[in-house]
Amino acid sequence: MYFKKQNVKLKTTKEIERMRIAGMVAGEVLQKLSEIIEPGITTKEIDTFSEKYIRSMKMVPAFFGVVGAGAPFPASACVSVNDEVVHGIPSVSRVLKSGDIVSVDIGVVYEGYYGDAAKTYAVGSVSDVAEQLLKITELSLQKGIEQALSGNSLGDISRAIQKTVEDARFSVVRDFVGHGIGRALHEAPQIPNYGKSGTGVELLPGMVLAIEPMVNVGGYEVCMQDDDWTVVTKDGSLSAHFEHTVAVTENGYEILTKV
Repeated sequence: MYFKKQNVKLKTTKEIERMRIAGMVAGEVLQKLSEIIEPGITTKEIDTFSEKYIRSMKMVPAFFGVVGAGAPFPASACVSVNDEVVHGIPSVSRVLKSGDIVSVDIGVVYEGYYGDAAKTYAVGSVSDVAEQLLKITELSLQKGIEQALSGNSLGDISRAIQKTVEDARFSVVRDFVGHGIGRALHEAPQIPNYGKSGTGVELLPGMVLAIEPMVNVGGYEVCMQDDDWTVVTKDGSLSAHFEHTVAVTENGYEILTKV
């Protein structure tokens, strides 16, 4: 069924069940990574662990081979370190050290349906600023999710995220946004992490949204690296990224990637 005015596909109960299974595995990967991310691990080892776990569950990593501005994405997980905002390419030569922060974005496909989730981890002992960045970014995600209610608008989600971030004197990235999700990794609607309450798409039961604040310590401006994938903060400041796949229901919301 389509909400034709906004070209947003509403999911059936059976479709959401498949997405719940995909989402559970994405969430499990992120949970298990918290046990192995430590100083000395490479970003490629994070990717390898993630892919092996997804495939062990008889599912498919969603990101491998995704087409972007240049070559297809060459890994199963996006692993972004420090000033890297999103879409970092894992590498055997990128070794994490104490004080780093690392964002891991995981996508999973189950019977043609997608789950998408991300988390930023502290590596060893991090600065007070980094610790606060992680806390506020995760909080902004929760505040946005709390607005994912039938009858609300997309702008209510966006505004809740922006207010949480800016009250803490951080910045929300504007060039990259959340998105609808279902049989495709990216569906309508786009979900900015900034906006005005009461504006945009009306939220209806059956909508499934990948809500994903990307938050910088400094300005919101970003730029693309030469690999045509890795996005970094323009001013070199730290960036964090948290994401859940969330279904709008008759009785509230359900986080499909929560373990």
